[in-house]
Amino acid sequence: MQTTNPQTTLAETSLPIPKKKVSLSILRRAFQFLSFVLLAVASYFAISHFLLQNVKVVGRSMKPTLYDSEHCLLNRWIYRVRAPQRCDIVVLRDPSDNGFSVKRIIATPGDSIYLKDGSVYLNGRKMTEPYLEAHTPTFSNSKYNDQLILCGKDQYYVLGDNRLNSIDSRVYGPVPRQNILGPLIR
Repeated sequence: MQTTNPQTTLAETSLPIPKKKVSLSILRRAFQFLSFVLLAVASYFAISHFLLQNVKVVGRSMKPTLYDSEHCLLNRWIYRVRAPQRCDIVVLRDPSDNGFSVKRIIATPGDSIYLKDGSVYLNGRKMTEPYLEAHTPTFSNSKYNDQLILCGKDQYYVLGDNRLNSIDSRVYGPVPRQNILGPLIR
C-alpha cells in the first residue's frame, strides 16, 4: 500500500491558472453585477410606475387633511381592479396645466353636483363633509351664485379640502377617468 503526503499531492497537482481564465472570471462577475444593477433599476421603475410611488404634496389646497411638503404613497394599481370612489383622495393629471394635483373625489359618473350659497349638494342632498374645517364654504367659480354640474360617463368631480384656496373641478370641470392616477395612502 502506498501512502502519499497530501501537501505534496496538492503542490504537485496545482498548476498555474492561465490569464485567460482569470480575465473570463472577472468579465463574468462584472456581467453578473451589471445584470443585478439593471434588474434592480428595472424593478424600481416597474414598482413606482405600476404599484406604489412616493408623492410629495405641494401647496395648501388639501389643508387640513394634507399639508404642504407632506409625503404619502400613491397606490397606482388599485384602480386597475376597482373604479375610483367618492371621498378618495387622489393624484390626478391637472387638465389646466397638465401637472399633478391632489384632490378629493366628490362625485362619480352619473352624479349631479349643485353648488348653492356655499354648500355642496350631491344628487339633490346637502353633503356632510367632516374633513373640512368648520364653516368652510364652497362657492362656484362662475359669476352666478348657483352652479349645476352633471358628471358624464367616466367623469369625476374633484375638490380640494381647502375650498378657498384650491383650483379644482370648479375651474376645469369634471376630470376624465384617464387623468386619475390613483388614491393616496397615508
